[in-house]
Amino acid sequence: MATRKDTIFEQYLAPIARFLVDENEMRRLHQSIDWQAECDRLTDPNLVYPNYYKSQNFHGIKGGYLTIGAATSYDPVTQLALPPNEAWVRQRVIDAVQGQPLRILDLGCGTGSTTLLLKQAFPNAEVFGLDLSPFMLAVADRKAKQANLNIHWIHGKAEQTKFSDHSFDLVTASLLFHETPTPISKLILQECFRLLQSSGEVVILDGSQKTLRQTEWLTQIFEEPYIRAYAHDSTEAWMGAAGFAAVHTEEFWWIHQITYGIKALSSTDFEDFDEFNGEFAVS
Repeated sequence: MATRKDTIFEQYLAPIARFLVDENEMRRLHQSIDWQAECDRLTDPNLVYPNYYKSQNFHGIKGGYLTIGAATSYDPVTQLALPPNEAWVRQRVIDAVQGQPLRILDLGCGTGSTTLLLKQAFPNAEVFGLDLSPFMLAVADRKAKQANLNIHWIHGKAEQTKFSDHSFDLVTASLLFHETPTPISKLILQECFRLLQSSGEVVILDGSQKTLRQTEWLTQIFEEPYIRAYAHDSTEAWMGAAGFAAVHTEEFWWIHQITYGIKALSSTDFEDFDEFNGEFAVS
């Protein structure tokens, strides 16, 4: 009978990670949350988990993100996985934003690390974080309350949200696309386009596809079922196909990339402008 081969992470890096991660802090986090009550409160009972999500082990964790262990270990492990500094890497999402958004949606928000930064950077904005894992949302909500930040947490699918058209000025996603199949990634960007108002912005943070293509061992470090397909495709191309304009990618610190796009004015917007009679008030 075939046996499962350990990943590079399990063979070599897991012992180092266990040494660097503060297990006492993870234990305190585990004990500080009433998981049953919080998950009941945050769970959408009508949500059907997609097979691409519920059937995979992300980061080598059995059960993926639908476990308490994944939620309590995510932040400590991610600090090690985003060199040279997680806060610096996530700050690039904020730096990429060109406008002053008043409604922001962070897709695949996980434990809310980028979501909190968005609320801090744009305090007047109404900010939403959406994720498929109620366990991750429970941690995100705890972090937001500790930081005294008012953020709305939504249990849902990034490719099929329940928000109405043109609901947001900014949609972001951090470290999401390498964990979704290519067809789903394309659907997510189509959903971003639907959700954004004209001139709205989309900002995607993830691993550098160029670096991942050229450095095969990086795709083998973690048990990520979709990362090879992600590496050999193009977020820019997906974004352009979804209808976004001014699309460009910036690679930084070798292993990361930010891809940006804007929802250009539609023909309807120009028609509305043409109907304006051109009369301005004169003081």
